[in-house]
Amino acid sequence: MLFEVQRATVHGQPALCVRGELDIATCPQLGSAVADVLATGAQSLVVDLAETTFLDSSGARQLVRTARHAADVGVALQVVCPADNRPVRMVMELLELHQAVPIVERAGFAGGGVGS
Repeated sequence: MLFEVQRATVHGQPALCVRGELDIATCPQLGSAVADVLATGAQSLVVDLAETTFLDSSGARQLVRTARHAADVGVALQVVCPADNRPVRMVMELLELHQAVPIVERAGFAGGGVGS
């Protein structure tokens, strides 16, 4: 499957929809897309991994860098990864990524945390 980071809007918020494998070869594309959105002065950002088919440690590291960058510039971040996306969710759980990255079931800035 080809990799793609597509800009979108979710609940009126800027979003990046990640499709395909987020790994050492593709995580720089996500990093660049995140930097572009954050440079616009956005107040929030959704990174949607619903259509991400694979996540390796490089991709996980990129998500942590994204969370840190967003926090540094005062941007509310949500990383959407539905529970039924088992290949990606399993890696997130094994790495305890929720400790560094705000992972949610679906986008929405009224609540937060896994299962929201």
